[in-house]
Amino acid sequence: MATVRKRGNAYQIRVSCGYDTKGNQIIQTKSWKPDECMTSKQIEKELQRQTVLFEESCMKGFQTKAIKFETFAEEWFEEYAKLNLRNTSYERMKQLTKRVYPAIGHLRLDKITGRHIQQFINDLALNGKSFKTGKPLSRKTVVHHLSFISDVFGYAVKMCMLTDNPCRLVTIPKGEKKEKQIYTLEEIEQLFKLLETAPLKYRTFFTLAVYSGFRRGELLGLEWKDIDWNNNVISVRRTSNYTAEKGIYTDTTKTKKSQRSLKFPPIVMDLLRKYKAEQDEEREKVGDKWIDNDRLFVKWDGRPMNNNTPYFWFHEFCEENHFRFCDIHSLRHFYSPEQNTENK
Repeated sequence: MATVRKRGNAYQIRVSCGYDTKGNQIIQTKSWKPDECMTSKQIEKELQRQTVLFEESCMKGFQTKAIKFETFAEEWFEEYAKLNLRNTSYERMKQLTKRVYPAIGHLRLDKITGRHIQQFINDLALNGKSFKTGKPLSRKTVVHHLSFISDVFGYAVKMCMLTDNPCRLVTIPKGEKKEKQIYTLEEIEQLFKLLETAPLKYRTFFTLAVYSGFRRGELLGLEWKDIDWNNNVISVRRTSNYTAEKGIYTDTTKTKKSQRSLKFPPIVMDLLRKYKAEQDEEREKVGDKWIDNDRLFVKWDGRPMNNNTPYFWFHEFCEENHFRFCDIHSLRHFYSPEQNTENK
């Protein structure tokens, strides 16, 4: 039931929307100010209309007056993100709140306009700095911030709490497009020569990375049972990921298409056999301390390798050998199906 209070030259419409989980009554309010030229009868009639419309909207779920962006975003994390997003995506979204909440978290959901968000995005693009390095934020990072805000508003629209997503009006500044750092064929040949003296574990990891185009998480998720030794085929069936909350954990692949099988040349399969023999020897040395899990790439005691270990090892390896360092993901860009076919 709606109630109306006169407050100066305006009216406050209040609607009770039940109780929250703590037993507190939820009250939604709306202020309406009549036009100065309206007569008393016109005001009374329009006030009744506004009251009915507001009460109906509250009953349908348009309950945004008392909800601030940060409060609703946290509800979105619990009601949607935690249930539907991959753990890595969920953790990334949580990190984005460190900039989003101070900027718009205190504003009511229904009062945030496209201009509010545009100003925030512009400031990120022009003045945003990495918390870790202090370097300017990449355009991709700015896009992630806008995507997070848009996902929250999109959920509010889906839940009938808003009729529009203000993020659709926002434009991300173009900025300077960075060229991807990818190794040349000559550099890959040089890399293979340098890897000949590297520990067999890492030589195998980076050889597979070049020949397969597998993502880092897919490589770390490989298990010995994924290898068909008779047909020289390796299948991707899972990924190994990490978050601060869960630690190292096994997850599904990024997409269904990511679950795939590739055939490899004898040079790769022979390297894998040598590595398997070395790992078996290590297992014998460690004895009872060895933890079986069938992963290819493991720590000294058989536990899955940390996700950042290949990156840090490769970075140090490149520095020691005065070799140009590109991110491990660059090896994925170097790979092509045609190249793999040629090497069969």
